[in-house]
Amino acid sequence: MKKRNGLLALLGVGALAFWKYKNMSPEEQDKVKSQFNDAKRKFTEAGQDLKNQAESKFNEAKGAVETKFNQTKHQVEEGIEDIKDETQSYN
Repeated sequence: MKKRNGLLALLGVGALAFWKYKNMSPEEQDKVKSQFNDAKRKFTEAGQDLKNQAESKFNEAKGAVETKFNQTKHQVEEGIEDIKDETQSYN
């Protein structure tokens, strides 16, 4: 029931907005188009900024993980070499 009422209200608002737009002068329609395009451009820029920030944070985290992995790998390799040296000294 609530969804239906909400959809009907949204449809009514949309119809009213369309009617008002069609009854505007061409200058007013151009102004509305300009405002809409400006809002669209700002929204797109904000989305691109968020995407860039997310990619930056991801790359930072990826770099940190790779660095830690390489450090651990190096420590393990050194440990293996130490074990090899110790086993050879027993022979």
